[in-house]
Amino acid sequence: MKIAETGNSLTELISQYKINEEKASLETVKQSPDGIAQEDKVTLSSTARDIQQAQKAVEKLPDVREEKVQELKDRIEAGKYDVNGEKIAEKMLNESLLDIMA
Repeated sequence: MKIAETGNSLTELISQYKINEEKASLETVKQSPDGIAQEDKVTLSSTARDIQQAQKAVEKLPDVREEKVQELKDRIEAGKYDVNGEKIAEKMLNESLLDIMA
């Protein structure tokens, strides 16, 4: 299922953050005129820290929700899984409209 984008997605923000972090780490140690290495300090904004925490939380999530898959399998085998075509069509149309508006 596609989720409509609302500007800067979390993945875009994280990838941009990683690029900036790599650039900063490459430039942290510079030589001064007298040959002594100087270090630059990198401080993260609260937004960058929030993005970093969100990334860690997303990485901890499983790719497949096994309990949900098993529940659906059980319902299908028991003949209790009812597919409502109207609800599916409505959700597809809403999703399509969100994609168009984004």
